[in-house]
Amino acid sequence: MNGLRFIFVQVLRFLLYAGVHVMLISRLVLFDLGWCFFYLGFLLFLPLATPIVVQLLLAFGMGLTMDIFYDTGGLHAAAAVLLGFLRPWVLRLLTPRDGYDSADSVNVHQMGWQWFGVYLTLLVLLHHAAFFLLELGSFRHFGTTLGKMLVSALFTGLSLLIVQLLFFPVRRGRN
Repeated sequence: MNGLRFIFVQVLRFLLYAGVHVMLISRLVLFDLGWCFFYLGFLLFLPLATPIVVQLLLAFGMGLTMDIFYDTGGLHAAAAVLLGFLRPWVLRLLTPRDGYDSADSVNVHQMGWQWFGVYLTLLVLLHHAAFFLLELGSFRHFGTTLGKMLVSALFTGLSLLIVQLLFFPVRRGRN
């Protein structure tokens, strides 16, 4: 019964992140230079114990969903799958000295500001670099593309940090 509940919660999270992104967040653009990829929160905040195959399938599903809504021909899917592939590497890179607890999740309150900041920055920048370089298809206008990457990464990172602070539980037991 626990496994069924877990799957149900993940399906609801998928629908929530995708729905909020498509219906609301996708309309927010900063100076024609920055876009918020809110749907990345679904992939970034998956439980730490999620197997890599499941992460890759979920990343492809989320990216394909975004590609269908925005007619982007696989850009979102490719960048999201790259994020799903690199996430375990980044988690391994950031493993605390005592390792992760089986109940740990990607949460700014549990992991701390420094860990969360590095985790979010690395993965969002890698995703955005892949997305915008694939979108451009060359290095012709690299300066503009670099600006899009950085402004969009800042916009996405701040949005996901706000989501963490507002909707994820604070660590209990520390007074």
